[in-house]
Amino acid sequence: MKTIFLIPLCFFFQLISAQPDSLFLQEKTEKKAKKKKDGPQWIQKNKATVDLSEVSFVNWNSGGSNSISGLFGVQSSANYRDKYFSWRNDASVRYGINKQESRELRKTDDLFELTSNIGYKPDEESNWFYSARLNFKTQLTNGYKYPNKDTPISRLLAPGYLFFGGGMEYGKDIEELSFYFSPLTLKATFVLDEDLANAGSFGVTPAVLDVDGNVVTPGDRVRREVGILMTNSYEMEVADNVNLKHVVSLYSDYVNNFGNVDLDWRIDFNFKVNSFIRANLGSHLKYDDDVKTKEPSEIEGEFDEAGAKIQWKQILGVGFAVNF
Repeated sequence: MKTIFLIPLCFFFQLISAQPDSLFLQEKTEKKAKKKKDGPQWIQKNKATVDLSEVSFVNWNSGGSNSISGLFGVQSSANYRDKYFSWRNDASVRYGINKQESRELRKTDDLFELTSNIGYKPDEESNWFYSARLNFKTQLTNGYKYPNKDTPISRLLAPGYLFFGGGMEYGKDIEELSFYFSPLTLKATFVLDEDLANAGSFGVTPAVLDVDGNVVTPGDRVRREVGILMTNSYEMEVADNVNLKHVVSLYSDYVNNFGNVDLDWRIDFNFKVNSFIRANLGSHLKYDDDVKTKEPSEIEGEFDEAGAKIQWKQILGVGFAVNF
């Protein structure tokens, strides 16, 4: 994708109305006093979620297939903050399954992700942080192109993605609104499965084969890139008991096709019914120039590379959430 995506990175600026100097100074003094009173603190949060959907038919003349789906998730965060430092750590696990009548159990979602952000601001009143970020994600079980379950198209750590870099981060109430810019970020793609590495999956260098199809030089297990990373995230209440969370990430490698942008963009609406019951509507859009698609060739049973394509996933679920 040669042109950079134009993604609406939303920022919220508070408009301060005119007021007498004495009142302004009083509020500023109270704000400083409050900050001095609030010492270093750790805040830990844990949440488990289950979303379920089920359809059952008995003598239904319009036809249909019985099915049940489940999406299970665990989120955990441990955040430290004082007057100058911010250190945010998040872990997330999601796994979804679907079972339809006369069809095998299928996976619908699979994610294991760790993120750590540390920032330092030299001025207590500033909203700008010198920041470093680490992000790692992979999946837990094999993935297939259904109905074919003989050949996995992905496995644990195949792929796995690691981002590590440093830059600047703007964050007024940084847990709710953040804009991060890193001019130097390492991206490592792991493909620790021999068959997928030899096939050159997920952008690694494929194996060199002889005329009989035997492996002469094995495929690479790791692909390394250095590039520029920009992220934006915010979380807000758009209506009573309706919460919006937006996270977008843009990455471009300096060496390989600079200007080709990898995109990862999530928007999630959480609807709170009561203390336990909730509904979720989400959209996940991805583009990675290293993840090529394939299409059938003129030779039966063989495939040709068709280039990278936009990936999109939509999620709608109703279930319950428990904080612990």
